[in-house]
Amino acid sequence: MNEEAINSLIGDLALILMLGAVTTVLFKWLKQPVVLGYIVAGFIASPHFALVPSVTHGENIEFWAQLGIIVLLFSLGLEFSFKKLLNVGGSAVVTAGIIVLGMIGFGFIVGKLLGFGLVDSLFLGGMLSMSSTTIILKALTDLNMRQRRFVPMIFAVLIVEDLFAVVLMVVLSSVAVNRTVEGGQMLGSVLKLSFFLTMWFVVGIFVIPLLFKRFKRLISDEMMLIISMGLCFLMAVYSVHSGFSLALGAFVMGSILAGTIEGKRIERLVSPIKDLFGAVFFISVGMMVDPAVIMQHAGTITLLAAVVVVGMITFGTFGMLATGQPLKNAVQSGFALTQIGEFSFIIASLGTSLGVLNASTYPIIVAVSVITTFTTPFFIKRADPAYERIKRLLPRNWNRALNGYSKTARTAEMPESREIWRNVAKRYFVRLLLYSVMTFAIIMISGEYLWPVIDDNVHEFFDEFLWAVITFVFVIPFLYGIMAPGIKSEERERLLALSGKVSYVPLVVMSSFSILVNTIFILIILKGVYPSQVALVASVAIALVILLLLTPVLKKRVSIIEKNFIGNVNERENRRTGHGHTLVSDLHIAHITVGHKCPFAGDTLREADLRRKYGVNVVSIERGGAQYPVPKGDMRVFPGDTLGVIGTEEQIEHMLPIVEAEEEKVPTVTSESRFASYVLSQTSSLVGKSLRRARLREDHNALLVAVERTGNDGDTQYLSPTPDIVFAPGDILWLVGSPKKIKAIV
Repeated sequence: MNEEAINSLIGDLALILMLGAVTTVLFKWLKQPVVLGYIVAGFIASPHFALVPSVTHGENIEFWAQLGIIVLLFSLGLEFSFKKLLNVGGSAVVTAGIIVLGMIGFGFIVGKLLGFGLVDSLFLGGMLSMSSTTIILKALTDLNMRQRRFVPMIFAVLIVEDLFAVVLMVVLSSVAVNRTVEGGQMLGSVLKLSFFLTMWFVVGIFVIPLLFKRFKRLISDEMMLIISMGLCFLMAVYSVHSGFSLALGAFVMGSILAGTIEGKRIERLVSPIKDLFGAVFFISVGMMVDPAVIMQHAGTITLLAAVVVVGMITFGTFGMLATGQPLKNAVQSGFALTQIGEFSFIIASLGTSLGVLNASTYPIIVAVSVITTFTTPFFIKRADPAYERIKRLLPRNWNRALNGYSKTARTAEMPESREIWRNVAKRYFVRLLLYSVMTFAIIMISGEYLWPVIDDNVHEFFDEFLWAVITFVFVIPFLYGIMAPGIKSEERERLLALSGKVSYVPLVVMSSFSILVNTIFILIILKGVYPSQVALVASVAIALVILLLLTPVLKKRVSIIEKNFIGNVNERENRRTGHGHTLVSDLHIAHITVGHKCPFAGDTLREADLRRKYGVNVVSIERGGAQYPVPKGDMRVFPGDTLGVIGTEEQIEHMLPIVEAEEEKVPTVTSESRFASYVLSQTSSLVGKSLRRARLREDHNALLVAVERTGNDGDTQYLSPTPDIVFAPGDILWLVGSPKKIKAIV
């Protein structure tokens, strides 16, 4: 790259970032989503706006935009984590599935009616099926509705939608390349994706936490940022090598790192990079806005915006109802999902880069996103009136049926024996999937890298046999894992207590299927060594030998593997609760983050007296990246601190909700808050009260910074706001909060 090209690259980046800074400040002042400011900045920087200089080379911005997509998907992965997906439950998966499939079908039909081609219509359906997490979060925060009952379910659905979007990108890429929709080929793409995700999830959970633990003391914030971004780009490159996109690899690595003990730290470190390159990506989206195209397709844009609103309300409400949510929550959720955003742009970028989308589609989708972003707060506010109207219009027996179904779906309990067998089956299929993927991956890697080495250096008579033996040595623990008994001893005892006997039919079925799977894997290894008939007999024999003779040897090894794997998956939660971190006897060490509503936040350790109140001992305090081992009694505890405490499992469980308690609102300096001083008069209601009794933060949303008091000698002193400080006439209180509220109490 010559000097002129470098200057051009830097100049284009400077232009779009300065425009982005100006427009986002303007949109923040107008109380509009910042994303819209970036899109406007992109439009101003594009050749379609002649009043300011345009970017010199669009290829420069395309490069930064692709980098932005990688970092955005990596950041989404850091917020996602496979553990979080398991926690949201099947209802969120079902709801998201109904919304995505319904909107894809709806969008496809509308696309065909508008004269779009097959592939264009599929991409259009995909773009219209993805609600925007950023926009919904911003709208709910601005409307002060984050604490409403329907909000957690919406966020769970959005988490699943993010995963569906990644799968959708792979499927659409396959369709775009082959220019046709073939069921077998699409199924192959999904299976290949599933294998890719599972393999790297398992490998990542085994390897990365181990490395973080081993070198924790050596890894500073700077090194952690370099390591995490290096892993991100490495996985992105490997994803392309495997036939997927850069974005998919970035998302997978983010999801893997999210489950590690360093997940929050990495998320904090990557946040500025995400903000920078995410801004560049959205600005590049705005550069695609062509007023001429928008005017030409105004009718199409209006129609698609209506499709998004009507479709999301319909499928969102129906999806929530189908999973047992009350009618009110379902309607509120449906009305909150009425927009498209980040992933729609990413899918549009994918279609454009593959050359399958019409040039006008991108600006049309951007315009639809802008319209639905502006209308989202309106529809959220109209959800309650819409619910009341629907409730009045529905026949009474329909309302009773919906309420009855909702209560039944949420409270129905299955018999305990059936619950036990369900847990056994779920555990069996998870183990079968994980161990099968690892076995297949080892066979593939062995064939790809080990076989050429053996073939070049070993006599022809022995080469295939030696390869089979070495491969078999590596896969045998996983083969046993596939065949290991699926029921625990305590579950067997509980079934005996409930019914007096244990039905072995499910176990026989699972064991038979496991032998079949193992036979297939062993047959794959032996097929090059022996004829097919001999290989088949040998495969069955080896599978039975594993089950009958090698069980004692392999059981211990597989148990260690599973223990390490489960420990790594639950690492962050175990660190918080102390599970798996036993010191002696029943004493555990847990690391608990102090919430803003913790009753002893602001107190010294001596004042908090945690040993007497909760029975625990504080062995460390972590604050702002610094750790203070064995802190002294005069050290204060502040919100955001991470306390290392030692106690029994019951003591820690009792203490967790108390320490982690959060306020619904934390006082902040905003346009309605001021930092100012107030003089206490003789008649003030605060005179004679301590700060703890005054409850300035809890009841009046005010934060006391300092107390200015004149002593008997006439000297002025500033007192720290300890909970026990008592207010006196003439004190000057330096407070942050609403002036109107503060004057009313002062």
